[in-house]
Amino acid sequence: MALPDYRATTLDRLVEETSTVYSLPLFYERLNESINHPRSSIDDISKIITEDQGLTARLLRLANSPMFGCYAKVESITKAATIIGTQQLRDLALAASVMAVFKGIPEDLLNMASFWRHCIACGIIARSLGVYRRESNVERLFVAGMLHDVGQIVLATARPELIRELLEAQRDTGRLYLELERERLGFDHAELGGALLKKWKIPASISEPVTCHHNPGAAEQFPHETALIHLADIICQALELGQGAEYDVPPLDEPAWERLGLSTHILGTVLKQSEAQITETFAILAGGKNV
Repeated sequence: MALPDYRATTLDRLVEETSTVYSLPLFYERLNESINHPRSSIDDISKIITEDQGLTARLLRLANSPMFGCYAKVESITKAATIIGTQQLRDLALAASVMAVFKGIPEDLLNMASFWRHCIACGIIARSLGVYRRESNVERLFVAGMLHDVGQIVLATARPELIRELLEAQRDTGRLYLELERERLGFDHAELGGALLKKWKIPASISEPVTCHHNPGAAEQFPHETALIHLADIICQALELGQGAEYDVPPLDEPAWERLGLSTHILGTVLKQSEAQITETFAILAGGKNV
């Protein structure tokens, strides 16, 4: 199947178009500024979050979910910030906000329930692997995993005719969607998603793993985090935990696997621990338990 060459559709142009139409809520910028201000208190930060009642409810449900396993009920954002951490709470707010930004994508392009189930599963598994490795900020892993395929949404909103043709070519040829993107565009959805997050001034600890999750050897600042997102994505594809535009399982990068120093024996335990968290987190963030 001969496809048009879309190389004139540059990454920068797509990011500019998308960031003009879709932006993070203003409160997120205020929240970020407050957290980074040396004189801000937990009460100041909590006050900004609680202005959005829907977000507040989702964050409190997350704080009381199996993902955190708190022994006492978390009934306020102030307590959640104390237990989880203010920066971690901001990162969770980012994940919830991005889910609310993109709306109205046709089902024949992306089934958004299945898409977000895949992304949430990737974030949960990456976080669980990070806990096993005793990483210092596992919430960043959850958010990077959740946002790893945001570039697919960018293409679906900005160039629906392109993603439709790529999906048809994938079905006709059996090739990886990722390969077709690179061939037709000169870049892939991972690079596109990472570029949008940079435009939104999201920290490199999140944007770089997103950018490089299909090419973990390119990660310079956060190679271990990128390797974890890469591995979690492959696990989700192999187990069919939701689905984005990619139908098949991308290849595992051997150096990334070796860099993590994980044993295959722990994967079963990690997956078992993640199952309840995936179900509950999807119910909280996507508003339903079924795909």
